[in-house]
Amino acid sequence: MENFNGHLPEQVDELQKIPGVGRKSANVIASVAFNKPALAVDTHVFRVSARIGLTHHARTPLEAEKQLVRYIPESLHSIAHHWLILHGRYICKARKPECDHCGLQPYCKYYKQNKKQEAI
Repeated sequence: MENFNGHLPEQVDELQKIPGVGRKSANVIASVAFNKPALAVDTHVFRVSARIGLTHHARTPLEAEKQLVRYIPESLHSIAHHWLILHGRYICKARKPECDHCGLQPYCKYYKQNKKQEAI
């Protein structure tokens, strides 16, 4: 209330100044509430982006975010977050990815390294 005159800030850096709001939450708020080009990296986004090959050797969500925003057009940051989350929940599951039902097979690093080998 004191720092922002009772208004929720729109910028990620400002949102992170609120106690309990980390980078992921700040990105979600900026993206969803204010339609800002922000790409939140949660466990699904982190895992799926590495598995597909959208990120390389990212050890933290911040490293993954920096790589993703470099290659995904700014206008797609908000929706890319949702695409990756949903893909991770329903197709590219953590323990048992459903590669047989995935439209990303031709582009997927994980599929090329693991599943394609099984089919041979």
